Amino acid sequence: MPHSKQPSHFQSLMLLQWPLSYLAIFWILQPLFVYLLFTSLWPLPVLYFAWLFLDWKTSERGGRRSAWNWCVWTHIRDYFPITILKTKDLSPEHNYLMGVHPHGLLTFGAFCNFCTEATGFSKTFPGITPHLATLSWFFKIPFVREYLMAKGVCSVSQPAIDYLLSHGTGNLVGIVVGGVGEALQSVPNTSTLILQKRKGFVRTALHHGAHLVPTFTFGETEVYDQLLFHKDSRMYKFQSCFRRIFGFYCCVFYGQSFCQGSTGLLPYSRPIVTVVGEPLPLPQIEKPSQEMVDKYHALYMDALHKLFDQHKTHYGCSETQKLFFL
Repeated sequence: MPHSKQPSHFQSLMLLQWPLSYLAIFWILQPLFVYLLFTSLWPLPVLYFAWLFLDWKTSERGGRRSAWNWCVWTHIRDYFPITILKTKDLSPEHNYLMGVHPHGLLTFGAFCNFCTEATGFSKTFPGITPHLATLSWFFKIPFVREYLMAKGVCSVSQPAIDYLLSHGTGNLVGIVVGGVGEALQSVPNTSTLILQKRKGFVRTALHHGAHLVPTFTFGETEVYDQLLFHKDSRMYKFQSCFRRIFGFYCCVFYGQSFCQGSTGLLPYSRPIVTVVGEPLPLPQIEKPSQEMVDKYHALYMDALHKLFDQHKTHYGCSETQKLFFL
């Protein structure tokens, strides 16, 4: 499918709807429901909040996936464009714990590839049900939680991941291992991952006997420029304080605007390719030792490094660009 180098005005508007939709829901629908409590329509918010109370744990029990596919993700796919590349088949007879790298700023590639059918995940990996894990507090926000669960997103909490890996087979749980801290490493022409001390996902995979799947999304760090601040600066201290309160960093970033050559908040329309590597089989050990965790963590990092080196020159990286682990 051919793609124009510059996004159309319509595609740009559609792309903006994704991040702005969460803000609209949070700032409009929630205050609106509170307002309705004091009107003749008070039964509506009361019923919803009653439902919210009864449904509180659903995000930790497999969620509530919907087959409905919002067409905006097709436009987002074509805007960059976003694609997925399979290197090996995934058997529906196993469960998988997938490392999603890098985090980037808004994780466009992972969400489009694993939470929507815009790039044809079900045809690429038949019999596999993907779940992308995100911050637990998202599921405490009315309406936002409904949309996320409809797209197969689950809480990154231990109970939620344990549930998916212990109920049936063919489940693929994606964890952005570097977490929100990796967002500050999202700078064009660099490949830096927070991974060396992140071993909890390996322990969880060993506990359930789930296969580890390395992935790398090329182009994820290229769609925005970011202003970085020295650790002694006031701005960095503000970002750290913001993270302690809200759970993520307040990053200062910019891209392009509707006018060619000008600066704005639209991401640059640069290709994003998620390469899904070969699964690494793990034994099932109820209480894995630290030595066992270290062993498979090292094997995972080696597999991820090889995946990056094998594909980097095909998807925008130079031969000399290195993958660094922090």
